[in-house]
Amino acid sequence: MTIAAAHNTDLDLPAPESLARGDFDIVIRRLADDLAFGSDTSRLVGSGLEYASSRPYIPGDSVRLLNWRLTARTGRAFVREYEALKRTSAYIVVDTSASMAVTSVARSKHDLAVWIASALGLVAQRRMSPVAVVGGGERKVPLVASLSRNDLWNALEPLRAHDFGEGTRLAARLTETATRATRASLFVVLSDLHDPDAVPAIRHAAQKHDVAVVHLLDPSETKPLRAGFFRGREAETGRAFVGTSRTQFARPDETRAELLRSGADYLRLETDQPFVPALRHHLGARGLLTRGRG
Repeated sequence: MTIAAAHNTDLDLPAPESLARGDFDIVIRRLADDLAFGSDTSRLVGSGLEYASSRPYIPGDSVRLLNWRLTARTGRAFVREYEALKRTSAYIVVDTSASMAVTSVARSKHDLAVWIASALGLVAQRRMSPVAVVGGGERKVPLVASLSRNDLWNALEPLRAHDFGEGTRLAARLTETATRATRASLFVVLSDLHDPDAVPAIRHAAQKHDVAVVHLLDPSETKPLRAGFFRGREAETGRAFVGTSRTQFARPDETRAELLRSGADYLRLETDQPFVPALRHHLGARGLLTRGRG
């Protein structure tokens, strides 16, 4: 059995750091195929083209170009014509701080972030969008927006392993990268948003760029712990606290509302649930979603 066929759902994916380079590459290609399926309308994984007009169907035209609404209304087959857009760079910000590695289930937020970043990066490159992977923790990652598959792998390699002692630099890296990007670009933020400055940084970046936030959550952050009183320590800052089974560590509904108001897209994913169907649906609907502005 091959690595690509070894899992029935994405819940069966191993930790990215456990795979050799070749096996990691195989899984990423499979995930990219799954995510790209049916998502041609997405601004992230689109073809780099913009609709211009429709014309009558000519034998030999691809059925994927059919304008089904116009065809149904007129009774004649029409296809869409497109015009090329300038390439939009995609910056994928991966939070690798300590809280991303802490988990109550088999898959950590860190593992999920790396799988999603890898697959999205490959999909975007296939659609001719230069991609840069930005580390949201303390480790250094070369910041190169490139169409080269090798550049993508070189950026992902330092991020595959988790680190329980890593601090967060999410807001600072996002602000720095958004400022350096001279043209409007796409930013995808993969994080649990534990950095207290993350949401303001996202709000600021969304004023110039197209920002999509994938909020990654462990079940322990959203569901009762059934633990009575307990002592805890915040993974990145070391701050001690006392919690109870009623302590709510994340407020995703409030975060979602705030990010949508700022003009960013928002998707919540939990580590104990399959992510490919939800992410694929979100990508396919991005052009149709009501955005935070307006």
